[in-house]
Formats: sequence, structure tokens, C-alpha cells
Amino acid sequence: MANSLLFTACSLRLKLESMIEKIFELSELTDTTVFYGVNNNNVHLIKNLHPNVRFSARGSIIKLAGNEGDINNLYSIIEKLERFCIDNNTLTEENIIEIVKGSEPVEIKFENLILHGVNGKSIMARTANQQKLVKDFETNDLLFAIGPAGSGKTYTAIALAVRSLKNREIKKIILSRPAVEAGEKLGFLPGDMKEKIDPYLQPLYDALQDMITPLKLKEYLENGTIQIAPLAFMRGRTLSDAVVILDEAQNTTTMQIKMFLTRMGLNTKMIVTGDMTQIDLPYAQRSGLIDALEVLKNVKGIAKVEFDVKDIVRHKLVQRIVEAYEKRTEATAKLQLVKVGENTDSLTDQMIEVNNKNNI
Repeated sequence: MANSLLFTACSLRLKLESMIEKIFELSELTDTTVFYGVNNNNVHLIKNLHPNVRFSARGSIIKLAGNEGDINNLYSIIEKLERFCIDNNTLTEENIIEIVKGSEPVEIKFENLILHGVNGKSIMARTANQQKLVKDFETNDLLFAIGPAGSGKTYTAIALAVRSLKNREIKKIILSRPAVEAGEKLGFLPGDMKEKIDPYLQPLYDALQDMITPLKLKEYLENGTIQIAPLAFMRGRTLSDAVVILDEAQNTTTMQIKMFLTRMGLNTKMIVTGDMTQIDLPYAQRSGLIDALEVLKNVKGIAKVEFDVKDIVRHKLVQRIVEAYEKRTEATAKLQLVKVGENTDSLTDQMIEVNNKNNI
């Protein structure tokens, strides 16, 4: 009996001595709400699939305890699970089981996929010009994306920025807009300065919410990984290791856009978007976007993508609305030319008549 107890004690001691503890720290790019699952369902599944390993998770820290072989195996699996979670923005029970079994999860791959958004939503470059923007982004540090409302220029630009962040190509995303009044007066809006400005920036938040889960987006906004600010807040800064997007650039002045473009630092890409048909500046004020396109047209390292009504991916009526306004603009321009021609003809007739009288 004594020998049996001694043997059991020795076996237990050897077992405890052979156990090790290892810590896995999730990347700051990993959305823990997605990785752990609803009500920590993914954590419970991983535990059940690895009964020989003590598994605990809190925040971004995962603690593993067990024998060395089991620990190293699970550690490798967690690395694969994390990579899949970052790349696809989703992690289901089926994904976990497939990875644990050693097979690659079945992914639906799209040729023009930019990234996976919230709940694994596929965010793609849907039109030829959106695809051109994606391609030009790879080879140019400054891009101009010009076109009508709803053509996806800003949404595609933000998707490219989020993808760069996920791939660790940059450290931050900076999104900006000029706070130009479009018929409404900023001073009469309620709240402090941030509350007055936020409505101008809401379209940028909307796009981000499609691509990043609420808790992760809140974290990025709080720690400065993603910054959203009016154009005036850019003055004096040097923007490095970032993708910087200036939206609604048609409403910048010449000095404002020059100030913005000269903020570019090392390892930074800039995308400038705008719609020439929706300039809200005072009538006599020239758009900085128009001026910049003229000044920079022959500068190397800059690409320009011109979107049109065929790129509009909103409700089908949006394309018809834009086309209707374009037709009216063209008709108005033609009418003005006719009137100018009539005035010129009338002036010419008057001059001929005066000359004839002088000759008499």
C-alpha cells in the first residue's frame, strides 16, 4: 500500500514537472469579440477540442498549460486561427474545426476582393474604375479619385486603407474632410465643436462601420490608430506610416489642398476624392481640387482615376438622377453659347451699320 502511494506521488510529481505554461498574446489587429465568439463560444469549443490543455483567455492574453507537445500544437493552431480571423473578419465553429483538423478552411475567393468586412462581408472593387483605383494604389503614393456621388470612390479608398492596416503596411489611418457648409450654417448646429463637426464626417464613420466591428473601431478611434478630423486640424502635422484620405476635396481652397498634400511623410499614401459637380464654395472661390489637378498633372508618382455614372453602385435611381442633372447642365451650357452667339451677331450688325453711316 505504501509503495503504491509512493508510486502514485512520484508519477504525479513527474507529471507536474513535465507541464509547462505558455502565453499567447493576440495582435492589436485581432478583433477579440470576433475571435472569442458570441458568449465566448469559440473559446469553449477550443477547450473541448483540447481537453489535455488548460486554456484561459482574458483580453488579448491567452494562457496555455499542459505538456510541451500539446502546448506547442495548440499554440500553432491559435496562430492559424488568429490569421484567419484577421484576414476574414470572421471565425465560425466550422472554421475552428477545420483548422484544428489540419485542413484549410474553405474560402470563397473573389478576383476583385479588397478585404472582408464585418461578419465576413466581402468588400470588392465592383466596377472597372474601382478596380483601377485598387491597382493604382499599389504603384502610386498619391491618387486622385474624381467622380459623381455613389460611384464608390470614398468607400473603395477607405477599404484600401483598412486592408493596409490589417496587413501591417501602415500604423494608422487618417480621414479628413473640409467642413464646408452646403446650405446650412455650422454655427447654428447644437453642441460643442466636435458635435458640430461630426455630422460632416459621418459618411466616413459609416464606411468604417462596414469594415470594422464597433468595439474594435472604438478602440482604434480612442488610441489614435484611426483618426477622423476636419481638414483644418491637419495644419502643422507630418503624417507618416499612414494612409491619409481627403474626402470632398472639391470644397477645399487652393491653399487648403496645398497644405494637405504637403503633410505627406515617410511610408504614407494619400487618396484625394471629390465630385466636381457638387462644389459648395462661394461662387467666386476656385476649387482647390481643380487647381491641384492642373498643377500636378505631369508630376510622377501621382495617379488619377475618373469615375462616371456607370460606376454608381447605390440605388438604381441615383444613376438616373445624376444623368438627368448632367443633361440639364449640358443643355444650359449650349443655350448660353447660343445666346453669346446671338449677342455677337447683333453687335456685329450694329458695328456694320455704324461703319456704313460713317462712310456716307
